[in-house]
Amino acid sequence: MASMGLNLEEQKAVDRFRKDVVEPSMTKLVILDFWAEWCGPCKALNPVLEKVAAEYADKGVVLAKVNVDEEQFIAAQFQVRSIPTVYAMFQGQPVADLTPARTESQLKQYLDQILGKLPVQGDEPVQDVTPLLAMGEEVLVEGDGDRAASIFAQIVEIAPDNAQAHAGLVRALILAGRKDEAQAVLDSLDTTLAADPALAQARSALALAGDAPEEGELAALRAAAAERPADMDAQLAFANGLYAAGQRDEAAAKLLAMIASDREWNDGAAKTRLLQIFEATGLEDPWVSATRRKLSTVLFG
Repeated sequence: MASMGLNLEEQKAVDRFRKDVVEPSMTKLVILDFWAEWCGPCKALNPVLEKVAAEYADKGVVLAKVNVDEEQFIAAQFQVRSIPTVYAMFQGQPVADLTPARTESQLKQYLDQILGKLPVQGDEPVQDVTPLLAMGEEVLVEGDGDRAASIFAQIVEIAPDNAQAHAGLVRALILAGRKDEAQAVLDSLDTTLAADPALAQARSALALAGDAPEEGELAALRAAAAERPADMDAQLAFANGLYAAGQRDEAAAKLLAMIASDREWNDGAAKTRLLQIFEATGLEDPWVSATRRKLSTVLFG
């Protein structure tokens, strides 16, 4: 549509039309419906257009509507003399007049003929990533954070809107001790994904993990815990260091040992810490289920 010599309002109308109709029509078949609020036949046809467009969405068909009262300049460019007027648009050009089609069967017949002749791109089938998510979770349970991160990163590429995949990636990076990368993943999320409960849980896990100790610091915590087995503060500091370093199995074992030794110490601090790890990891996580059984054995066995 030409835009030379237009006033400001006409240029705005052309820009809207390009965005709403021309750009989608580069790959899709756009049903372009010219209508008005006062037009009874338009209101009767509208449900037919919407229903058929929805049914043909996976074949690359979309519906765009132009109110002739609000977009008089666009209607004039198409020389609309009466409404409803309906065109099929592809790659910015009208390819068929759909106005005579007033029933579902008539409209579908038109669309089938058009789609058989044009390279319209339908929607890509959504790949089921459930088996891949399960695989990533299994590797997490095995304690291989780096491998789990690789699996979840691949899932994110396949399904970038999958909150579980992003959450799994964050948890795997935490397990691998790569907390800066985990934080970068969380920072990169849009507001919709970031609000998902799975991501809120991952964010809690990152906060719980804290800063990973240097190798020498962890060795010092280990030595202090070994030298002072009755010093519960030293044991808890070591357990926290282990978890922050991504060694959650040993961290859980240390906390379980503390609970077995003195479950009431510091108002049950060891149990509280272990339950926080459970919550951050996810109560449905297989590792959590297995470790909870160990906790039950310590408490009630």
